[in-house]
Amino acid sequence: MRPVAATIIGLFLLATSRPTSAAVAGLPFTPAEDLAGAWAFVPDPSLPDVLLLGDSISIAYTRPVRTLLKGRANIYRAMSADGRQPGNGGDTRMGLAGLDAWLAGHHWSVIHFNWGLWDLCYRDPASLNHGNRDKEKGTLAVPLAEYARNLEQLVVRLKATGATLIWATTTVVPEGELGRIAGDEINYNQVAAGIMARHGVLVDDLHALTAAMPPEKFRAPADVHCTPEGSAELARQVASHLDRALAQAAPATKP
Repeated sequence: MRPVAATIIGLFLLATSRPTSAAVAGLPFTPAEDLAGAWAFVPDPSLPDVLLLGDSISIAYTRPVRTLLKGRANIYRAMSADGRQPGNGGDTRMGLAGLDAWLAGHHWSVIHFNWGLWDLCYRDPASLNHGNRDKEKGTLAVPLAEYARNLEQLVVRLKATGATLIWATTTVVPEGELGRIAGDEINYNQVAAGIMARHGVLVDDLHALTAAMPPEKFRAPADVHCTPEGSAELARQVASHLDRALAQAAPATKP
């Protein structure tokens, strides 16, 4: 098995990916449907660069956001270490390990980011569920106190880029999710809210949006992943927040 660090550190490579989904212990899972198709795009050097950081939820809305903001901004996200697929940011430990590589090579105007669903997940190496999820027998990936410490460090490092920062609240955990307890995301979001307020970070409340979504906009009962229609709804809100931030952001000097 490839080292975790090599898997999570993203390179900003443009690639067309073959859809595969990680199902081995400790590696972030993304539905194959959300990875499928072309990921290459040609950035416009005259436009500001925007970075999306997050887990599979953000992977699913990346291309719709790119379409919505075409001609307005270059929408990037980190690619996987082999450059074939979009990178899944995983939990805050993975974020701390991969952040320097994800930030490298650009002068970012806006960074829209989230960590949470992977932090609050329970895992058991013996579990056959995707990501070894098991809230009955598993161990919590990143306890709340550590999550707070990690997220604080991530925000400090993101602020150092000079980009306008937008925190995306962690999306809803449905009842019956195999490795997550419904309502835990509220506790993690409350901790994150304090950090963002202290640092003056803008907030995009994707939790409120997903909590109000009807069940048919999720891939299955007890699934945190949205259908394409649900991801399109997330993309519209993300694009709106990005557009407002871009209107107020100082132009970034490109290398």
